[in-house]
Amino acid sequence: MQDVITITLPNGDSREFPRGATGLQIAEGISAGLAREALGVKVNGHVVDLHRPIESDASVQILTWNDDEGKEIYWHSSSHLMAHAIEALFPGAKFGVGPAIEEGFYYDIDIEQVLTPEDLERIEKKMAELAKEDKPFERKVLTRDEALEFWGAKGDQYKLELISGLAEDEIISCYSEGTFTDLCRGPHLPSAGRIKYVKLLTVSGSYWKGDANNTQLQRIYGISFPKKKELDEYLIRLEEARKRDHRKLGRELELFAFHDVAPGAPFWLPRGMILFKELLNMIRDLLDGAGYDEILTPILVKKELWEQSGHWQHYKENMFLVEDGEDQIFSLKPMNCPESTFVYRHKVRSYRDLPLRFSEIGTNHRKELSGALNGMFRVRQFHMDDAHLYVRPDQILDEISDLLKLVDRFYKVFGFEPFYKLSTRPEEAMGEPALWDTAEAGLSDALAANGIDYKLNPGDGAFYGPKIDISVRDALGRSWQLATIQLDFQMPERFELEYIDENNDRKRPVMIHRAIMGSMERFIGVLIEHFAGAFPTWLSPVQAAVLPISDQFMEYGREVEAALRQAGVRVEFDQRNEKIGYKIRDWEMHKVPYMLIVGEKEKVGSAVSVRRHKEGDLGSRSIEEFVQLITEEISAKSL
Repeated sequence: MQDVITITLPNGDSREFPRGATGLQIAEGISAGLAREALGVKVNGHVVDLHRPIESDASVQILTWNDDEGKEIYWHSSSHLMAHAIEALFPGAKFGVGPAIEEGFYYDIDIEQVLTPEDLERIEKKMAELAKEDKPFERKVLTRDEALEFWGAKGDQYKLELISGLAEDEIISCYSEGTFTDLCRGPHLPSAGRIKYVKLLTVSGSYWKGDANNTQLQRIYGISFPKKKELDEYLIRLEEARKRDHRKLGRELELFAFHDVAPGAPFWLPRGMILFKELLNMIRDLLDGAGYDEILTPILVKKELWEQSGHWQHYKENMFLVEDGEDQIFSLKPMNCPESTFVYRHKVRSYRDLPLRFSEIGTNHRKELSGALNGMFRVRQFHMDDAHLYVRPDQILDEISDLLKLVDRFYKVFGFEPFYKLSTRPEEAMGEPALWDTAEAGLSDALAANGIDYKLNPGDGAFYGPKIDISVRDALGRSWQLATIQLDFQMPERFELEYIDENNDRKRPVMIHRAIMGSMERFIGVLIEHFAGAFPTWLSPVQAAVLPISDQFMEYGREVEAALRQAGVRVEFDQRNEKIGYKIRDWEMHKVPYMLIVGEKEKVGSAVSVRRHKEGDLGSRSIEEFVQLITEEISAKSL
């Protein structure tokens, strides 16, 4: 056996190291600066601890804070440190799970007292003390019996349940840091001293394993950074996010309301419906030009449909079930795809008919836990901007390429730059692995053909097929996964869909699921926060407000209002008996794009004094000039 191994770096360079060299030793061999910044190492695509020996030739990437996987290691280690602090402050605490999330980390804990903001400050302080001790994170592999004995002695039923649920051949590992040991796959930082600046943000309720029938735990959310400046910037961004909270702005701008009579289902108010309709009109115009036919399918469907589609086995816990009193069980549909197959089967299809592109703005219902509901971001009733395409295998590349371009065109209207992930076969996948391999290859080929960089998201596909997940970043830099393109060979098999090919043989079509906005409710919530409620003029529920400076100019103000309405502008006339300064401030608060002040000078000159939201006075314009200005802005969908 050779005593050296060849390590290939991300830039293609190769270097030799002694067999058993660790990621940290490789980082030190590259540069002292890299070794100081190193948080973990990716070996042949698999992320491990810096101290894990590498025994054979490998492709290696040293992970730092600049890498997503590096942040994940940092935040996962911070979660472990928080659990250590909690156990020190609250002896007997029991622990559920404590993962890194997109921004930060959380841990679900079971303690008798209800945690307060003051308790979070105590935990933060304890974490800082433990970090100063700079104890190493040490990994140990356990047998199943050893693991059950250790957490059994601690009386932690949650860890015992997790251990019991592991596959027989699965490696069971734990990490110790100081006096605290946690069941964990890792990886972790080399030592706790790497964790510098921590802020615990909130505490909320969460059910064990997300099941409302289980014990309710307390979930502590936190975030950590290696530099104080980054934490300070994050907290400023968090405060700005609070100001942009779509639930707050939705009330203030009179867009929607929620009531206990229909938990998780918004009541759309007139101004909110304008947003809804504008987006509907936009997506419909886009799809009409792309060769789509719009359909609409029933909301209430017999369970037999969901049994045939596979949703009954894989998704039943998320469905609202209804009994009709005649031994029939129905479900409010959680998604539209199975029903679109009935539209396809409405008549015999020829290869010449394909591709068929069926769009549907369907009303869907999903049984979300009450504690998981979150304004428009997590609802029980929503409208899905949905489509299902039925294509021949030779059409897959072209159709997915067209979809990628369609998504890009739609998002650019809002100033969004999309980024992409390819989500592959999950553990509980439905259907033959060979079909999954073909579907995954089809999606990756389409991304490559369009020159799109993407990240692999292993195991996160839908149960019936892999998917391209498309995300955007809002004005605060937050990531939102919105669009999805899914390639599905399973549904056509389960519903025995066919077309007649050029040789008069029966063949299976391939089904492409796609959403651009996704849930319209969630998309509108994202837009509210992205624009802080100050929508582009074309989308704004009120595009202009006419403000007479006194009662004697009411009649002229009505003439201005009528001219704008005639031009198709959404205008409101402010006839309140208030001072003009008050009216301007109030309309600024309501974020209307244009305020048109009318008084003696404007009346004489058939003009308006124009104010732009956040910009102030734009000077005087004739009515005709302003109508042209605003209608051109609306038509161009300008930002």
